[in-house]
Amino acid sequence: MDLLSIKDPSFLKGMSNQELEVLSQEIRRFLIEKLSVTGGHIGPNLGVVELTIALHKCFDSPNDKFIWDVGHQSYVHKILTGRACEFDTLRQYKGLCGFPKRIESEHDVWETGHSSTSLSAAMGMVIARDLKKENSYIVPIIGDGALTGGMALEALNHIGHEKKNMIVILNDNEMSIAPNVGALHNILGQLRTAGKYQWVKDELELLLKKVPAVGGKLAATAERVKDSLKYLFVSGMFFEEMGFTYLGPVDGHDYEALFENFRYAKKTEGPVLLHVITKKGKGFHPAESDKKGTWHGTGPYKMDTGAFVKSDKAPPAWSSLVSETVRKLARNDERIVAITPAMPVGSKLEGFASEFPERMYDVGIAEQHAATVAAGLATQNMKPFLAIYSTFLQRAYDQVVHDICRQNLNVFIGIDRAGLVGADGETHQGVFDIAFLRHVPNIVLMMPKDENEGQHMVYTALNYDDGPIAMRFPRGNGLGVPMDEKLKSIPLGTWEVLKEGEDGAILTFGTTIPMAMKAAEALEKQGISVKIVNARFIKPLDEKMLSELFRKNIPILTIEEAVLQGGFGSSVLEYAHEQGFYQQAIDRMGIPDQFIEHGDVDSLLEEIGMTTSEVVKRMTILARKKQKRA
Repeated sequence: MDLLSIKDPSFLKGMSNQELEVLSQEIRRFLIEKLSVTGGHIGPNLGVVELTIALHKCFDSPNDKFIWDVGHQSYVHKILTGRACEFDTLRQYKGLCGFPKRIESEHDVWETGHSSTSLSAAMGMVIARDLKKENSYIVPIIGDGALTGGMALEALNHIGHEKKNMIVILNDNEMSIAPNVGALHNILGQLRTAGKYQWVKDELELLLKKVPAVGGKLAATAERVKDSLKYLFVSGMFFEEMGFTYLGPVDGHDYEALFENFRYAKKTEGPVLLHVITKKGKGFHPAESDKKGTWHGTGPYKMDTGAFVKSDKAPPAWSSLVSETVRKLARNDERIVAITPAMPVGSKLEGFASEFPERMYDVGIAEQHAATVAAGLATQNMKPFLAIYSTFLQRAYDQVVHDICRQNLNVFIGIDRAGLVGADGETHQGVFDIAFLRHVPNIVLMMPKDENEGQHMVYTALNYDDGPIAMRFPRGNGLGVPMDEKLKSIPLGTWEVLKEGEDGAILTFGTTIPMAMKAAEALEKQGISVKIVNARFIKPLDEKMLSELFRKNIPILTIEEAVLQGGFGSSVLEYAHEQGFYQQAIDRMGIPDQFIEHGDVDSLLEEIGMTTSEVVKRMTILARKKQKRA
């Protein structure tokens, strides 16, 4: 059928299983073709084609509510709800979002880009449904990786206690982004091998009902036998002990099995957990055979070979630069331990893990746990390196404050994907870390101008012994600058003058330095001389240089690819106030008070006015004000 003509999922109701199989293949071909151009989360979506079709056939969205955990696997849902015609714009500026988006469709009832939120959101919707006396099925779909998140376990506990009607779909593909780890993963492994537990239990119940109970004794004995059966057939019946009716495991690519279990689940009182086994990347060999998580989310690729479309001459990725420098230093320092919350591939830690398997810990989707493990290591004079994305560090904020900074523990936090990340949009833009870290006592926060300075900062961090230290770095590749062979420490709290000037100063760091340098060139042509400062230490500030600028009364423009409220520019304003420079001219550029949607970074920066021309405009105004005062 023509996928572009789909308006809503109602057409599925009258389709036979054979027709659904054909539809499954059409959707897979569509996804493989479209994502080869745009990139996207190909592996998760190929794995849930039949599951998503079956959900929409058996339930009635949007009255029945599907809550996609993480949202990586929502593309098939988008196709079935009338958005196939927008897939050429997937994850592009002003185009189709790569995650569920409430303003896109009434069928998207929950927005997410971080894992382990679906069960809590579903519980809120169930409570609202029952208070309003409405009839609907609430169906969260959560992966086995996301289920390891602490928030998901908290929600399971609450749902099992309340006993309200809810159907939880556990989409078990044995992987999240990277292969799953942990005890819960092992429990799921046991369940996968358990086979027809529910069928056997039902058959036994039917048999026992036919046996006459003598004085109640046989009935009581039979009940004990029935209860013990689940431990015989399924070792560690975790979900039933949590208060759920457990169904499965079910082949997530078998329509008849899915339909049968959905019917059973809809008739069951209380919370149900349907354990569905799927194959991540199903139908596309490169993704289906992926064991590392490379095909979880990709850029463009060649459909025929699966080769990724990228330049062979690109400079090294920032993540690789940082992790490989840590690896190099770990050869001479046995105290260095790397920790990641389920992102060994994204954080490019495979090399470290291969060389130092005993010093590499992937703790699963558990950012809070990762931060406190690092703190625990630091109490024992180890050198923990916590590799974590800026947007995921938000989830560990209390642990950073309470466990790391409050105890002044020597943890090195590598803040990956800092600044705008582009295609993944609002949930992944790493723009809040400066504002939520710089006011916390004891922490040092820095960002390099290029990969050479970056390797020296890693060296600085791992040779620092006085408390927590964090280095933020962007997504993507470095600038391709020459690299020093010998590593060196950078004196803490020192800035670097990149260009001298007398009419004004631009204080900036990281990805916005090239913007400032181009603006300075344009301003020179207007006769305005601007000093460019690499303010590489966001905290502590270089108070010596800053005070010198204030005493000369040079107007200052701060630029940061981060939120303005509470950011680097705010710290400069605060310092001016503290030192009594009340008349100091200071302007700030950064991310405004809004969530930034998806799109290429250059388009996003232009939309919010973070451009070279805007820098020129603001510095011209500041310089002219100075001339008038003079």
